[in-house]
Amino acid sequence: MYRTLGRTGLRLPVVSMGSSYAIEIVHRALDEGIAYIHTSSSYSERNHERILGEVFQNRPRDSFVIGTSPDLPYPYGGHDRSMDLGLDVDPNLILQSIEGSLRRLKLEYVDIYWLLSIDRVETARHEPYMRAYEKLKKSGKARFVGLGTHSNEPEIIRTAAESGFWDVVLTAYNFRQTHREDVRQAIRQAAEAGLGVVAMKTQAGVYWDRARRNMINMKAALKWVLQDENVHTTIPAYSNFEEMDEDLSVMEDLTLTPEERRDLELGTDLGLAGLYCQQCRQCQPQCPAGLEIPLLMRAYMYAFGHDKPHKALETLRGWGSAGLACRDCSTCTVRCALGFDVRSRALELACLLEKA
Repeated sequence: MYRTLGRTGLRLPVVSMGSSYAIEIVHRALDEGIAYIHTSSSYSERNHERILGEVFQNRPRDSFVIGTSPDLPYPYGGHDRSMDLGLDVDPNLILQSIEGSLRRLKLEYVDIYWLLSIDRVETARHEPYMRAYEKLKKSGKARFVGLGTHSNEPEIIRTAAESGFWDVVLTAYNFRQTHREDVRQAIRQAAEAGLGVVAMKTQAGVYWDRARRNMINMKAALKWVLQDENVHTTIPAYSNFEEMDEDLSVMEDLTLTPEERRDLELGTDLGLAGLYCQQCRQCQPQCPAGLEIPLLMRAYMYAFGHDKPHKALETLRGWGSAGLACRDCSTCTVRCALGFDVRSRALELACLLEKA
């Protein structure tokens, strides 16, 4: 099943590929007909691009579509901007970063060059960044340019649609988002404006619970996203062949069965809040200590939902257990939109940091 990625004209299967670090899986994905591979120069300290560079050797250049993004100094922490790039980064870093990506990928150009993790309208509209991306298009080093967001999605998507500049938008979109209807309407506006729409975070984590006894129905979650015809492709990550085969099987029939619809309500039925943090930042002003709660909740998902404590520690690089002020609060006043017990999760992360 194929859809056209907006005005780019690229015809892509509705299931593409996010991060996968096994070279055999990437080879198999391309052999199975997956066309779009998503990466970033920041993934795995640039090693993901190197892996893909090996995969692309001896394959016709028109047999795959590659998208990547620059490695830029994104700020972590603060009350008002999560991982948003801000307005102070030298645009020359964008021009320099693509050179490194092309060397690692062993390519002369990329199909899509992304400006990612944007959650402020001012950043999405920042002319110095857009001029740098326009220069890359004119030089032939990037065919199309895209804007990506997993926070404040509706505003960023609408900004991309109204800009007349960005070709593609990448957004978090899944059945767990409390603001999913707002995201849906923004996606529709983007598609009507001619933008290609790529969805990420489509399966809202892996498990409903910290003990990993109740798994989210991956196929049902992916189908839920692809029911929206304005989503042109999705980029789930694959850690093994079984995961990839399961996601690719969705393309045989996008219809959600009654059982699959029930599965998507499992968390509600069991009273489970899940592990996926939608990065809505409603919690941020509620914390008297000013903790970067969305970052903590993302690290919690990596540690206990994905069973990847190393990735959680990487996310919390520079943090110490003493920095988690939750121990000083006997009662947490933060009310998470998804129902997370923020204090208990933060304390579990504090224990992880102490052990590290």
